[in-house]
Amino acid sequence: MLAADLLYEGKAKKIYRTDVPSVLLAVYKDDATAFNAQKRGEIVGKGKMNCAIAAHLFRQLGAVGIPTHFIDQPAPDQMRVKAVTIIPLEVVVRNIAAGSLCQQTGLKLGTVLKQPLVDFYYKDDALGDPLLTRDRIALLELATEAEVAQLQHMALKINTILSDFFQQCEITLVDFKLEFGWDTHHQLLLADEISPDTCRLWNQAEADPDRRILDKDRFRHDLGDVEAGYAQVMARVLAQARSHP
Repeated sequence: MLAADLLYEGKAKKIYRTDVPSVLLAVYKDDATAFNAQKRGEIVGKGKMNCAIAAHLFRQLGAVGIPTHFIDQPAPDQMRVKAVTIIPLEVVVRNIAAGSLCQQTGLKLGTVLKQPLVDFYYKDDALGDPLLTRDRIALLELATEAEVAQLQHMALKINTILSDFFQQCEITLVDFKLEFGWDTHHQLLLADEISPDTCRLWNQAEADPDRRILDKDRFRHDLGDVEAGYAQVMARVLAQARSHP
């Protein structure tokens, strides 16, 4: 792969052009960031683990009719994906109060929400990825009202599927971030990744509020055993995949 093929480098992946204009190659990195990249580090093996987890979850979602950008996984840390124009909105689905929801509302960590909450954030590092209302989304012309409704509908459907899947893995899906984009046929596709980098995942066999964490919060809050948390998620996801091919 030539350096000139590099199209974009983000916090967690490098995106390369391929000889097919509508197909890109995502190479997952071991780099870790938190708090809008104010904290940086490395999680050994993260690229391969996240790629394996995301590839399986994309396959799961695709099998039940959720359109995604996933094509295949040519190497342990590589994923071929359809080129999309990313909508500059991060769609966050919350099932249990954690993170910024607790900080901004005073809800106690671990409060189970009566129904899933969908939040929209402006995908802009310079502004700190602020929380947006629907009126602000319209003001900034980031998406139409119909597109926002479509994003919310897809996000809630994905939440149902993933929550059920992780339940079978004896993992609680606390909350997670999604990104979407338009392909060349103007079809809305789920993009980016689904992994311990983008989800809060709690081990149902652990009651301790720190030991139960299997996601990037272990890195954010210096809890240690970060790689072990990611590895446990991967092992459970792939084991579930083998038992239900």
